[in-house]
Amino acid sequence: MEDSNRTRTLVRINYHIAVDKIYYSVPYEYIKHKVDVRFTANMVEVFYQNLRIASHKRLYGHTGQYSTVLEHMPEKHRQYTQWNAARFLRWASDIGSYTHQAVKAIIASRKVEEQSYKACIALLKLSDSYSPERLEAACKKALSYIATPSFRNIRAILKTDSGKQKEETSASDCEPSAFAFMRGAAYYGGGHNDK
Repeated sequence: MEDSNRTRTLVRINYHIAVDKIYYSVPYEYIKHKVDVRFTANMVEVFYQNLRIASHKRLYGHTGQYSTVLEHMPEKHRQYTQWNAARFLRWASDIGSYTHQAVKAIIASRKVEEQSYKACIALLKLSDSYSPERLEAACKKALSYIATPSFRNIRAILKTDSGKQKEETSASDCEPSAFAFMRGAAYYGGGHNDK
């Protein structure tokens, strides 16, 4: 029989436990509960009050990997499983090349691709609140400052530029139209041309 190690740990807010800096999911109902973990060279098993609630094939390789079972996720998190990097990049390309670069940078900034999905959705949804053209311009501006902009960087640019646009619109409302009637210097007694 294979030797096993045991430990007791708290289920994290992201419904995962850590074994050697690799993360394994448990049903989300156990968030913030203490669980017993038994692991061998090939398996990781998680118990709550002597009842096995999860088991995973043990992962090796780089730290920070995730082993997540779909059924362990809360319903609102499951909706993200239909998304992938290719889908976000296609959506971003429909808006423009700078938006595509920004989304690509956001995806690359996370060790686990799936952890970037929420930021990608939030960024791409900004085109609904502002416009695709304004989002593209904000991504271009953000990329001129930093190689890997975040959702927050781009949203801040849109908010700041939105305030500037309102000021410019107010100022342009005060400018005379090309068709406005204006009184010249002659009306006010000036502009005499003495010969």
